[in-house]
Amino acid sequence: MKKIQRLPSMPANTSSVSDATETLTPLSPVPSDAEACLERALSLPPSLELPPTPSLQTAPKTRTPKTRKGGWSVFVSTFVTIFLAELGDKTQVATLLMTAESQSPWIVFAGAGSALVATSLLGVLLGRWLATRISPRTLEKSAAVVLLFVSAMLVWDILH
Repeated sequence: MKKIQRLPSMPANTSSVSDATETLTPLSPVPSDAEACLERALSLPPSLELPPTPSLQTAPKTRTPKTRKGGWSVFVSTFVTIFLAELGDKTQVATLLMTAESQSPWIVFAGAGSALVATSLLGVLLGRWLATRISPRTLEKSAAVVLLFVSAMLVWDILH
C-alpha cells in the first residue's frame, strides 16, 4: 500500500495566500500505478479484441425481418376480419333463430359467445402449434389450398 503524502504545515507567520501556496508540494492528478493499470485495461490481448466492422460495401446483404405488429393493430385486424366473415354466416342465422324460439336473448348470446371463444381458442392453439412446425409460407399455401377445396365442394354441391 502506498503511503499518503502529507502537506507541510503552514508557517504561523504567513500573512498571504501566495506564501501558503509556495509551501505546498504539487500532487500528480493520477498516481502512476493507476495510469499503468488503466493502460493495461485499455490494451486488450489480440484474442479478446473485437473483429473489425465490415463496411457497407462488403457486408452480406440480408433481408430485414418483418417488424411485428403492435397488439392493438393485430386485435383490430382480427376483429374486423372475423366480424365481416361471420356476418350472414350460418352461425349468425342459427343464433337469430335460437333467440326467436327461446325468447331468452341473453342466454343465447352467452352460449353463442362462449362457443365462438372456444372455437377461436382451438384455432389459435392449432395455429401456434403449426407455426412451430411449418414455415409461414407453407402454412399460407396450405390454407389457400384447403379454402379452395372447400369452395370447390360448395360449388359442386350447388351444381348437382
